[in-house]
Amino acid sequence: MKPILLEEIKAGTKNALVKKKIITYYIYNGPSTITSLSKELNLSVPTVTKFINEMCEEGYIHEYGKQGTNSGRRPSLYGLDAESGYFIGVDIKQFTINIGLMNFKGDMVDLKMSIPYHCKNTPDSLDGLCQLITRFIKKVNIKKERILNVNINISGRVNPESGYSYSWFNFEERPLTEVMAEKLGCTVTIDNDTRAMTYGEFLQGNVEGKKNILFINMSWGLGVGIIINGEIYAGKSGFSGELGHMPAYNNEIICHCGKKGCLETETSGSALHRILLDRIAHGEQSILSHRTQDTEKPLTLDEIIDAINKEDLLCIEIIEEIGQKLGKQIAGLINLFNPELVIIGGTISQTEDYILQPIKSAIRKYSLNLVNQDSTIALSKLKSKAGVIGACMLARSKTFEC
Repeated sequence: MKPILLEEIKAGTKNALVKKKIITYYIYNGPSTITSLSKELNLSVPTVTKFINEMCEEGYIHEYGKQGTNSGRRPSLYGLDAESGYFIGVDIKQFTINIGLMNFKGDMVDLKMSIPYHCKNTPDSLDGLCQLITRFIKKVNIKKERILNVNINISGRVNPESGYSYSWFNFEERPLTEVMAEKLGCTVTIDNDTRAMTYGEFLQGNVEGKKNILFINMSWGLGVGIIINGEIYAGKSGFSGELGHMPAYNNEIICHCGKKGCLETETSGSALHRILLDRIAHGEQSILSHRTQDTEKPLTLDEIIDAINKEDLLCIEIIEEIGQKLGKQIAGLINLFNPELVIIGGTISQTEDYILQPIKSAIRKYSLNLVNQDSTIALSKLKSKAGVIGACMLARSKTFEC
């Protein structure tokens, strides 16, 4: 692959702008004819043909053969060349990371899930993260110059445009992307984890052509990804979607953000964990009761989810209460955004109907009938892979989209 296009993009040439539009079109539409592409870009067929020929020589575009037609001359189909470059997505969880390698066409070439990693807001933890990514790159055995971008999903306040993370790893005046690019030897971008999950679900999940979508990320915290008219909404500085920090309760519980009464203090994985421990401490019984006595190995959220799916009555009761509370707030979002689809994702969504049904019940109770009739409520199709798939997709789109 010749890096001519990347050089043109950095220089900001007019040719690069057109080529980025061509790549973006193929990202969302797959292989198509030059005629279809020229209509979409509002350019003449000879002009588009010239660009396609150049991009074939550069290695970004590949001819896929002839399009089937009923009669007449069959036009050639062109699309992205799978091996012209690669993208890495990194999805950071509380105690693990997921890393994926995607080719230029959008196929997942390699995927490593649940790599042990304890995320701490320290320079050593950042170095450990970079070491794991470097180890992954060495194992996939692809030259670094062919890795066009590495996108990192980070929870909390992330500005994808400036490259700064304000919730994690903000140790220098330089952007985090610059610091990590120096450590990894690759171009690095960052984005909010919920937004990445939303993007992954939008491109490869159960969206099926819908363009107005809310993605509720129920993990240790609580966030919402927003897609309006087919475009992901980030807000002015990339800070949109902080649903968990809506002031919702007078419960005097201090959220990890430092404020009291945030929504996620009652409707998140951390809330589920806290409430269960408290109710067991007050004498209620669960199959996890014995685990709360282990001070060396604290009870994990995954264990609670497993207990729910094994029909532990106390855990089921708590998750249903959480679903009712969250459903009431989602009803407000439906009244506000009138979405076609609301996707329930994140770690807690692995409880499936145990969380989905109380959410649906509360939505029917608290949203306007005419509005909620427009909205389908569904579980994430990509499940635990939504974040890493979204990170890979963002790595590609941030490189080439206009």
